[in-house]
Amino acid sequence: MKIAIRFFTYWHCGSGASGGSSVDALVAKDSNGLPYIPGKTLKGHIRDMAESLDEPKFVDSCFGMSRDGVEKEGECYFSNATLEEDISQDLISYLFKTISATKIDSKGLADTGSLREIEVVVPLTLYATIENCNEKELMKKALSQVKRIGLNRTRGLGRCEISVVGESND
Repeated sequence: MKIAIRFFTYWHCGSGASGGSSVDALVAKDSNGLPYIPGKTLKGHIRDMAESLDEPKFVDSCFGMSRDGVEKEGECYFSNATLEEDISQDLISYLFKTISATKIDSKGLADTGSLREIEVVVPLTLYATIENCNEKELMKKALSQVKRIGLNRTRGLGRCEISVVGESND
């Protein structure tokens, strides 16, 4: 199953690294410097929505389980979500922006030391695959429920839509 993740707003899936003194959190980038969503992150967001479907057998078989001392690996494999287009090295820097935020106290003043800058990615579309999915209709329902991915989702970042753009017959 091939999926497209279309972002409508800036988004940030972190690498865990900082940019030193200039940026507190950097976006995950591949070896070419392009943004991507790790398959593990994608799987977690989709699993959250799958759990709301009240289909525990689907969740356990597709995503895996860890209950009562029993661990079972999920059957589904989620690839990294990447750009399909080739991007010129000259244009890569235009995919990213730095945004700032600070905590405001009860008096309307910025809290000391609370200024935070994060790297974000401009709205674009990434593609990924989900392999070994035996419950495609339930997976499609879970995918349609994902509305945000990444950091600061409650603050407007990462608004997206996931759609199926291709399926195999297996």
